[in-house]
Amino acid sequence: MIKIYESPRDLVGQEGTILGPSDWLLIDQERVNGFADVTGDHQWIHVDEERAKDGPFGGTIAHGYLTMSLVNLFLPTLVEVRGFTHAVNIGSDKMRFLAPVLVGSNIRAVGEIIKVEEVKGAIQQIIRVTIEIEGNEKPACVIDTVSRYYPED
Repeated sequence: MIKIYESPRDLVGQEGTILGPSDWLLIDQERVNGFADVTGDHQWIHVDEERAKDGPFGGTIAHGYLTMSLVNLFLPTLVEVRGFTHAVNIGSDKMRFLAPVLVGSNIRAVGEIIKVEEVKGAIQQIIRVTIEIEGNEKPACVIDTVSRYYPED
């Protein structure tokens, strides 16, 4: 379920708030191949289904950076901030890949607001996003995203 904040200032004091989870997303071979085409990373562990059967995971796996990039897909389903003139994606901190995502797996995101502060006339938030793999205790990826919202008022 999406958490809605009517103003960036409403984020202040929200540290510890859990966001989500998102819906599950199937990671299929078509998505992995498309990511390989866009990035030029055609390593066999990602795109060669026959060779990967004999590899360490018994099949192809998603690129770690594909998993990480899907945070951009999941975040708007976790939190919506309104009442700003513009927002800026500052970047990310402390990103780790903890488990491979086998093709055919479902993943989803859970967020936690880690830090909120005023920075240069904006409200900056850090959300820790954990990408979970259905049926796996260990998450695929954990990343702290940093965003700034410039309030209308």
